[in-house]
Amino acid sequence: MQHENQAENPQDQSFEQAADVQNEVGELTEAVAAESLEAQVAALEAKVAELQTALLYAKAEGENIRRRAADDVAAAHKYSVGKFAGELLVVKDCLEMALKDNSSVENIKMGVEMTLRNLVGAFDKFQIKDIDPQAGERLDPHKHQAMSAVEAEQEANAVVSVMQKGYLLADRVLRPAMVIVAKPKSEG
Repeated sequence: MQHENQAENPQDQSFEQAADVQNEVGELTEAVAAESLEAQVAALEAKVAELQTALLYAKAEGENIRRRAADDVAAAHKYSVGKFAGELLVVKDCLEMALKDNSSVENIKMGVEMTLRNLVGAFDKFQIKDIDPQAGERLDPHKHQAMSAVEAEQEANAVVSVMQKGYLLADRVLRPAMVIVAKPKSEG
C-alpha cells in the first residue's frame, strides 16, 4: 500500500507543482499588469500636468489680448479726433490772423473767407457734408427737424425756409437741418 501511496505522490506533486507554477504565472501577470497600469497612470498624470500648464498659458494669453484690446479701444476713443483737431488748428490760425489785422473791413472779410475755405476743406477731408434743403423739398424726418409750420403756397410738409443747416458725417446725421414747413391751408 505504501507503494501505491508513493505512486500517487508523484502525481500529487506534479499537480502541486503545476498549481505553484500557475500561481507564480498569475502573480507575475498581475505584477506585469500592475507595472503596466502604473506606467499608464504615470503617463496620464504627466499629460494632465502638461495640459494644465498649457491651459494656464492660454488663459494668461487670452487675458493679455483682452487687456491690449481694451487699451487700444480706450486710446482710439481718446485720440479719435486727433486728425480732425489738427485740421481745425489751421482754421483757428486764420481766425486769429483775421482778427489781428483789423485795419480794414476788406482785410477782415478776406480773413473770414480764408477761414471758411479752410473749414470747408477740413469738412470735405473728414466727410462732413451740409444738409441744406431747398424750398419746396419734402420734409425728411431723418435729416430735417420742423421747427414750425406756416401757411404757404407749397404742399403740406414741404420746406418753406431753412433756419439752420444740418450736417452729415459720412452717412450719419450729426445735426438735422432746422426748417420751417408748409401746413395745409385752412379752408374758410
